[in-house]
Amino acid sequence: MTALLIKLQHIMDTVQRPLSFLAPLALRLYLVPVFWVAGMNKVNSFDDIVAWFGNEQWGLGLPFPELLAFLATSAEVGGAILLLFGFATRWATIPLMITMLVAMASVHWHNGWQAVHDLMSPWAAENSVEALERLDKAKDILQTHGNYDWLTEHGSLIMSNNGIEWAATYFIMLFALFVIGGGKFISVDYWIRKRYMPESVDRE
Repeated sequence: MTALLIKLQHIMDTVQRPLSFLAPLALRLYLVPVFWVAGMNKVNSFDDIVAWFGNEQWGLGLPFPELLAFLATSAEVGGAILLLFGFATRWATIPLMITMLVAMASVHWHNGWQAVHDLMSPWAAENSVEALERLDKAKDILQTHGNYDWLTEHGSLIMSNNGIEWAATYFIMLFALFVIGGGKFISVDYWIRKRYMPESVDRE
């Protein structure tokens, strides 16, 4: 049995090794549109973002809102571009991870874990039952007085909870890239290291 398991592991290693570059590439390409869209939304409504960062009554009430809005916008737009090309990948993930931590702490934390209310998923918020009751009531109103089939033709109605789930997921993906880098072959980092630090590439 042990010999069989070792043989199977050798087969897995043989299959996995030439495909290992696909994992960081997949992470990068998944995150690029996430941060590009988030960053460009900030660019297109920068004054509103500054106001939201600084206002204590209906915003975050943070100091230096202009600077923080600029840094967050630059991290997301610039980070998306760097991740796309796999250039300075590990460095690009640092401000993006910080942005995710700030978002979790200042925007999402008080809502708990779930991004969308769901009693079947772990760590449901305390107000999930009430929130889903309101969702059912909204559906009843739309079914009675609206074109419900048209409204839900391309997706179901949900009740957003705005918890830390998505920001935490992006943070974990960014942390993985921070550890493994941009990957072989399809990243500028790889070719720079191959040209100037070939010994580090050979060890991978």
